[in-house]
Amino acid sequence: MGIVNLTTDSFSSDGVGGDIERAVAHARFQLDAGAHILDIGAESSRPGAAPVSESDELARLVPVLEQIKDWGVPISVDTYKPAVMRAAIAAGASLFNDISGLRNPGAFELLAESDCAVCIMHMQGEPGTMQLAPEYVDVVAEVRQFLFGQLERCDAAGVSRQRVVLDPGFGFGKTLAQNIALFRALPDLVSGDIPVLVGVSRKSMLGAITGRPVERREAASVAAAMLAAQNGAKILRVHDVAATRDALAVLAAVNQGEGCE
Repeated sequence: MGIVNLTTDSFSSDGVGGDIERAVAHARFQLDAGAHILDIGAESSRPGAAPVSESDELARLVPVLEQIKDWGVPISVDTYKPAVMRAAIAAGASLFNDISGLRNPGAFELLAESDCAVCIMHMQGEPGTMQLAPEYVDVVAEVRQFLFGQLERCDAAGVSRQRVVLDPGFGFGKTLAQNIALFRALPDLVSGDIPVLVGVSRKSMLGAITGRPVERREAASVAAAMLAAQNGAKILRVHDVAATRDALAVLAAVNQGEGCE
C-alpha cells in the first residue's frame, strides 16, 4: 500500500496539501514503484495534529480521486468521517482506512449500504493527545479485544468479513514498549482469516530505536516491513514502495515464494 499524503503537516514531510498536480504525480510514482494499493489521506493523523474540516478534506481529496480512479488499482481513502467516506465512494474509492476503527456515528450504516472494504484500526485517544500518556493493562489483549469487537459489529451490521482488514495501530496511542509488544504478538493477531495491515513506515518508534530523523528511516522501515510480512501481515502501508518490494522479493526467493510477493 503506497502512501499519498495530501496534507500540509505530514510527519514524514511528504504532504502536498492542495497541489493536485503534485498529488497525482506522487500517486503515479507510487504505482510505478510497484504499489498494489494507493492510500490517499487528506488529514494528518500524526501525534499532535489538529483536525481538518470535512470541506477542506474533500477539497483536497476529491479532485485527486477523480484523476486516478481509472488507473486499475484499488484506492484507499484514509479518513474517519462518514460524510467524507460517502463522497469518496462516489469519486471512486474502494477501501476506507479508518483510524478511529468505525467509532463515528453512521460508519457501520454506510458500510452496510456500500460494497467498499474497510480497514479497522485501533487508536487510544485521538491524534491531538494520543501520545501524551498512553496506558494499558495488557496492550495486546486490549487491542485484540477492540479489533475483534468491531469485527463482530460488522457481522451484526451485515458487513461481510471478506471486506474487512484489521490494523493494530502502531504509534496511535502507544509507547515504544507497547508497539514492540504488539509487533511480537502479530502472529496471534493474524491467526484468524481476517488480513492484517501494518503501517510503521518512518514512524517515531523507528526513530526511537535507531536515533535517525524521519528522512533517514528508510532502512528501518524496510526492515520493519520485512518482519511484519514474516509474521503474517498481508498489507504493508509504506512510503518507500520500491525498496520494500525489493526486500520482499528477496524474502520470497529465500522462502521459495510461500505466501510472499
